[in-house]
Amino acid sequence: MALADIIARFDPADPAFIADPYPVLNELREATPGFWNERTGQWTITRFADVQETLRDRRLGRAYTHRYTHAEVGKPEPDPRWASFHQHEQWSLLCLEPPDHTRIRRLVSKVFTPRAVAALRPAIEGYSTELLDRCEGLGRFDLLRDYAQPYSVAVICSMLGVPRSDTQLLLDWSHAIVKMYELTTSDDVKASANRAAAEYIEYTKALIADKRRQPDGLLVSELVRVEDEGDVLTEDEIVSTTMVLLEAGHEATVNTLGNGTRALMLHRDQWDRVVRGEVPAKVAIEEMLRWDAPLQLFERWVLEEGVAIAGQPLAVGQEVAMLFGAAERDPRRFADADRFDVGRGDTAHIGFGGGIHFCVGAPLARQELDVSLAGLAARFPNLHLDGAPAYLPNFVIRGLDGLRVAV
Repeated sequence: MALADIIARFDPADPAFIADPYPVLNELREATPGFWNERTGQWTITRFADVQETLRDRRLGRAYTHRYTHAEVGKPEPDPRWASFHQHEQWSLLCLEPPDHTRIRRLVSKVFTPRAVAALRPAIEGYSTELLDRCEGLGRFDLLRDYAQPYSVAVICSMLGVPRSDTQLLLDWSHAIVKMYELTTSDDVKASANRAAAEYIEYTKALIADKRRQPDGLLVSELVRVEDEGDVLTEDEIVSTTMVLLEAGHEATVNTLGNGTRALMLHRDQWDRVVRGEVPAKVAIEEMLRWDAPLQLFERWVLEEGVAIAGQPLAVGQEVAMLFGAAERDPRRFADADRFDVGRGDTAHIGFGGGIHFCVGAPLARQELDVSLAGLAARFPNLHLDGAPAYLPNFVIRGLDGLRVAV
């Protein structure tokens, strides 16, 4: 098949592609290391080595405005209709480059330490047990709505110091906002995302004021008081930091658990390996992150002259889209890459990104997934699908609309 025909089949608006994008992604990767996506105006790369190199190359960045104006790179000014959305991510670690990224990550890392994450484990196990008890009583349940979503948000709220009664608010805001990151988004969806961002900003500023008055030692309270050589976080920086922990942490954890459990249910031999204890849950979750990635595409901007990726010279201001789903099944990197093998034990996948933007919440996500999978396997060894699950009509953030299971 001609390359142009394969590229034409790379259509994130096509429900058939969303249902199973991997045949097309595999064809693209084997046909070419990179191609120009006319629909999005991006140089799109497909192979693991090139994606990994791009994630680490400091000549590219998640933003360009720290070095160039929009006009200098031929881009329009941000649409003022979505001002609240842009405000909420203005100081997000995902959207910053040094020196701002270095300063904020250093301050966040003084609070979000491995020790602090490890200390959350009893609470995480408690939320998991509580929700699994409830699911066991149901007999048939939706793993996402009845377990993964309330579990993940409860963990984040517990960590931030947000009242658990507000978990649904945060869940709704996150679901609305992350739709802004898809390749094609309608104005109605953008308007919903913008409203959600505005509401989240207002809510978090009130929470910050409350923590200033009554510190509780939890994350928002600690972000308010953290200091390093006289440097502190501003209110806007704390808002963006908490939002990225909610969006990235919640969406990635829930979708990894959903996509990965679906894979386990369709590969009973692999599920049995986890149930028997042959493969520990903390090993199996790495394959869940790789095989059906919750994040399918990530972007970088070219910041310097002389950059070439996958043999293609690129100009300053061009955008590079990395197809994680294609890269994570690259046979040049992973033996028998299309095979779902819970014992693979390869932690060097790109599920948590790479370079200076490697996910600050990776230890927490791994702990949440480990606790969940271990609990499911111990409690429900005969867990099985109750109907055929369908994926949400999104590409960048890949997840199921629901996962009905029976015990």
